[in-house]
Amino acid sequence: MSDKKYFAHESSYIDEGCQIGEGTKIWHFSHIMKNCTLGNNCNIGQNVVVSPDVILGENVKVQNNVSIYTGVVCEDDVFLGPSMVFTNVVNPRSGVNRRGLYSRTVVKKGASIGANATIVCGNDIGEYAFIGAGAVVTKHIPAYALVVGNPSKQIGWMSEHGHRLNFNSEGIAICPESEEKYFLRDNKVEKLV
Repeated sequence: MSDKKYFAHESSYIDEGCQIGEGTKIWHFSHIMKNCTLGNNCNIGQNVVVSPDVILGENVKVQNNVSIYTGVVCEDDVFLGPSMVFTNVVNPRSGVNRRGLYSRTVVKKGASIGANATIVCGNDIGEYAFIGAGAVVTKHIPAYALVVGNPSKQIGWMSEHGHRLNFNSEGIAICPESEEKYFLRDNKVEKLV
């Protein structure tokens, strides 16, 4: 009888020194490398690689075929879509060892990254931002921003529930699902309490 409080499929690999939270599930052919931290209730899909020292908060959903490289931190409630990828070196060369030069990338609470998107290292993703499928992120993304394309560009704003926000002339928008109010000023969105 195992005292583990998480599930790991028999085909997955978990290296030494990892901390894995209660209720987390790690599926087929995934590799959690040394010294990773995975919070409670995470879901790690099939064929996922989590490189050494990566930190995932609570309730992070990682879909199939995702690579999360050293230097990445995902806060709580982050969604990583199928086959999306992070980088960790700005100028990689096979013949040049840059292991000590990994850039840090932080994905803030509640952000979603769509299928096949690429996040170039060193570019943080703001809280509740929404990165469209196939986007290539080459700069910091503000909180609540909706970005698409290659290179990605912002085309709007999203609510915490994942709905596009339409701001009136006073800079107020209401989420159609939750009826939460948001305020836009100086190209920054904040949720009104």
